[in-house]
Amino acid sequence: MLDKRFVRENPDAVKEAASSKGVAVDVDALLSLDESGRSLQHDLDNAQARRNSISKEFGKADAAGKDQLRAESTKLGDEISKLKADLEVNLADQREILLRLPQIPWSGAPIGADESANTVVRTWGAPPEFDFEPRDHVDLAESRGWVEFARARKVAGERAYALRGDLMLLERAVHSYALDLLVRQDFVPISVPALVREQALVGTGMFPGHRAETYELPADDTFLAGTAEVALVGLHSDEILELRDLPLKYAGMSPCFRREAGSAGRDVRGLLRVHQFEKVEQFVICEADPEESARWHAALLASAETVLQELGLAYEVVECATGDMGLGKVRMNDINTWLPSLGQYRETHSCSTLGTWQGRRANLRYRDAEGKVQFAATLNNTAVATPRLLAALLENFQTADGKIAVPTVLQPYMGGRELI
Repeated sequence: MLDKRFVRENPDAVKEAASSKGVAVDVDALLSLDESGRSLQHDLDNAQARRNSISKEFGKADAAGKDQLRAESTKLGDEISKLKADLEVNLADQREILLRLPQIPWSGAPIGADESANTVVRTWGAPPEFDFEPRDHVDLAESRGWVEFARARKVAGERAYALRGDLMLLERAVHSYALDLLVRQDFVPISVPALVREQALVGTGMFPGHRAETYELPADDTFLAGTAEVALVGLHSDEILELRDLPLKYAGMSPCFRREAGSAGRDVRGLLRVHQFEKVEQFVICEADPEESARWHAALLASAETVLQELGLAYEVVECATGDMGLGKVRMNDINTWLPSLGQYRETHSCSTLGTWQGRRANLRYRDAEGKVQFAATLNNTAVATPRLLAALLENFQTADGKIAVPTVLQPYMGGRELI
């Protein structure tokens, strides 16, 4: 959420951000509500001040004066009640628009409506060359009895899966490796609830815009979170942190649930786009300084690249365009990993800077060096997300006889096995 004063002083910048991100929001309506709201607040303050003055005058007045003051006080009481009611409606209307205002993207973001405008920043590694006809991950996994698709769909419907045997162990190895890597970087490992309340989704920025993509459990007034980030923002909502405790660095592990509404036909084969997956999410809360956020963005992105480099997977880093980065992002870099069956790179990681956008929504604050309370800045990054990363491992490290070479960094987590 943007600071209302910033919007008031920079309406054109906000409108430009909305246009570049493809967000339909009425900035002028907010400005009009803000003006009328300030007028209502002014009238309310004056009415309350006059009523307080009447209370002081009442004791000194004669009988006739008291009757007059009593009548005026009654009239003011009615006026104050109406002003409060009108102001409450006004502020609620303002908040509805504020929650839909986009963050201002950084100057280096490509301008474009969607991912087609993303630009490649760098690549690492080379796609593997096979001296045999490579198979895709579905064929590989099914031939080894490592995955159940049809049976899982009986239980949970489309895009369901169940990992079996060595593939399930490989998934556990990937997550254990990632957590160990982040612990060495002083990130605190934390498991978080997958069931979250609506305010946690509002605070993170998933709501109101992404409600259609979120599974709802109406009987319990909760939702299934699509990322650990939701709970990690919510953990510190309505708190005032101390500067000495910043930055807070979390490695959040959780199951993730996404309806994937509107994604029909997009990478839906096998394990590439599913409704439930496991993820280790890096999350940082730091002071509201753009340079500090830039340093952490670079560090988080480096963590994701380290994971892929140590796994030996070829990838590309892209600078995400304004229309692809989402409502609350200042900057977003995706990392796309090579998938031989598709003959192209596909997203496996995403690193985002959000400034104070989430801090304002979740009322997440800290006390700065001068003792002033400020809204905190947040960043997030995918350390690993499976099973899509498993698809990349299967396809890139397959052998001619249908086995999979285990990357060196994962072998200790697989009992020292070099092949599965």
